[in-house]
Amino acid sequence: MNPRAVQVVFVHGWNNHPGIWKRLIRQIESPALPCWNFDHSLYNSAPLSEAATMLQDYIGTMRTNSGYSGPIDIVCHSMGTCIARYLLEVLEGNAPDGRVRQLIGIGPPNNGSSLAELFIDPFYGPQVVDQLTGVFVPDDFDPADDVTVQEFRPGSPTMTTLKHAGIRDDIRYRIILGSNTTATPAFFPWFEGKTWDRTPGGGWHMTYDGDGIVSHRDSYLSGASVEILPADPVGFSRAPDQYCHIQLPRTPEVMDRVRGYLDTTPVNPP
Repeated sequence: MNPRAVQVVFVHGWNNHPGIWKRLIRQIESPALPCWNFDHSLYNSAPLSEAATMLQDYIGTMRTNSGYSGPIDIVCHSMGTCIARYLLEVLEGNAPDGRVRQLIGIGPPNNGSSLAELFIDPFYGPQVVDQLTGVFVPDDFDPADDVTVQEFRPGSPTMTTLKHAGIRDDIRYRIILGSNTTATPAFFPWFEGKTWDRTPGGGWHMTYDGDGIVSHRDSYLSGASVEILPADPVGFSRAPDQYCHIQLPRTPEVMDRVRGYLDTTPVNPP
């Protein structure tokens, strides 16, 4: 493999930390081009616009400190994708600097999160919060007071702003999703292998087309390529939980796909 010529920036998800990328970074970085791993773990209550501004400042600082002025690839997990999108599509908007080659989102809630809406549902919410406490949400979690939950409700002002901004034609967008291809409860046992999904009519249903936390409907983004994993259900049967939302950045097949995107994408996307 030739030395990587494009700088990679990692953005972790909600209630997570930069360590989620440790395995992948170990596989791709080089002494000549170490990865940039953005940490917003201490600012989980920050509005999306502030998190995006912090990412913008971080990239600027890293460029200055390293002297690197070339193109970058941004690899994100979960809401980290929306932080990067807000930077690229809203903050930069009509004045892009043209130096982002591609955005790779793993399990992103591009259209808002059905689960965020479910958290504040008076009937389902308390039970779902209880099921996910210690798994995906902290012990003292109160969705009514959580800025991120409120912003990621589908139809919120923040998600509406992101939707209206639209994707950029100078960036290649890629989405990697996990799916319960064999309807196996062990995929995400807290929901018996399924993912909550909010239908266009405002109703609720549970589906195997999701990663336990984010449904495919929440993730799809017009103009972005989509790859749904696992590609081989046989391998999936040995470790289905690897493909749930929480584990995706550390899943070998996901890491293989990310490495492939980083290594084969032209520097100047069509």
